[in-house]
Amino acid sequence: MTFKTTKIALIGAGSTVFMKNVLGDLLHVELLRNAHIALMDIDLHRLETSKMVAGKIAESLGVSPRIEVTTDRRRALEGADYVVTMIQVAGYKPGTVTDFEIPKRFGLRQTIGDTLGIGGIMRGLRTAPVLVDIAKDMRELCPGALMLQYVNPMAINCMALNRFVPEVRTVGLCHSVQGTAKELSLDIGVPVEEIRYRCAGINHMSFYTSFERLLADGSVEDLYPRIRAVLDEGKVPDWNRVRYEVFKHFGHFATESSEHLAEYVPWFIKRHRPDLIEQFNIPLDEYLRRCEEQISEWGVQEQALINGEGVKVCRSHEYASLIIEAELTGIPTVINGNVMNAGLISNLPDNACVEVPCVVDHNGIQPTRVGNLPVGLAALMQTNINVQLLTVEALASGRRDHVKQAVMLDPHAAAELSLDEIATMVDDLIEAHEGWLPHLG
Repeated sequence: MTFKTTKIALIGAGSTVFMKNVLGDLLHVELLRNAHIALMDIDLHRLETSKMVAGKIAESLGVSPRIEVTTDRRRALEGADYVVTMIQVAGYKPGTVTDFEIPKRFGLRQTIGDTLGIGGIMRGLRTAPVLVDIAKDMRELCPGALMLQYVNPMAINCMALNRFVPEVRTVGLCHSVQGTAKELSLDIGVPVEEIRYRCAGINHMSFYTSFERLLADGSVEDLYPRIRAVLDEGKVPDWNRVRYEVFKHFGHFATESSEHLAEYVPWFIKRHRPDLIEQFNIPLDEYLRRCEEQISEWGVQEQALINGEGVKVCRSHEYASLIIEAELTGIPTVINGNVMNAGLISNLPDNACVEVPCVVDHNGIQPTRVGNLPVGLAALMQTNINVQLLTVEALASGRRDHVKQAVMLDPHAAAELSLDEIATMVDDLIEAHEGWLPHLG
């Protein structure tokens, strides 16, 4: 059987480390060994570094893809079969710094600030319009292509794409579900290869509704008692105290890290309760620290990548290559993808973006119906879905009051600030984002 050359556009390919992981995965696929890879970014220097790293990966694997680099997004998208988005609109500065520093002036502290909460809202307002523009270009230049959407805030971005460009195929991808399964396997001493699970919810707030081990005799062991034992025996890792505390009270384990989860709920980060921050080992301003560390180390890391020292070609746990391989070969695989709900989770709104198991084969992404989630979990998710819906509504309407209402309904912001404080903070944030946001009147 003869297959046409597959073209894959990586938009935001100047994110060299992530690009390296995704491209390494892609070039492990037999049908993609000679693929046309278009690397696109607005930062020419980072793009050139990514080109050199791509060459090192191809050389290591003994494959011969056609590597094209361009700062022209339309050129990268033209004729593409798949589009992988990995952009960061406004970057660390001014984007991320603004998202942290202005709320901090009001006493609202964050850890990561990229998915939910005030940081997620602002990142969504400046990012979703760019992704929508990419999708509009795809509609014109590669109408049958699939967007593999890796950009946070995941749910807000995917909801906006579905609302404004519904005819373009998209799926939101994250590694928190499979990554947390690996972390739990270490906590309970069970090889991850022996674990199977069912997981559903919203991005960064999904929960394992089952977590099991398939035994040699064909029977199944429920692994939740082992997870409870970690808690009961005082063996919770210091960096994971928040998730185990939520598990204690809600009965299921969340998929996103403790530093993320702490800022999605009202119980842990409180300016008048420093004892809670210490008790649950919450790293405030963690994303700022990570960014500063990465920036300071980038020169050394960049040179190592160019030299091939940092180029590992083992296949990662990212979903992109699995999806493309399944669509091309028809051999099915299962991922956890972010898609519009439309009845998949019965007790969440149809117009929410949910993260559910999806079968992928030559028919594309096929989400599976989950039914009802435990009522406490659905209620917890709804607190953040409300915020996501209002943020997308603000993009559709151009109304500033919808942004303010989104923040007013955010569980963490609402636990810390008054309505007037929130309104003033949002005005300050929008003013500081001048040039990065659509008009919000």
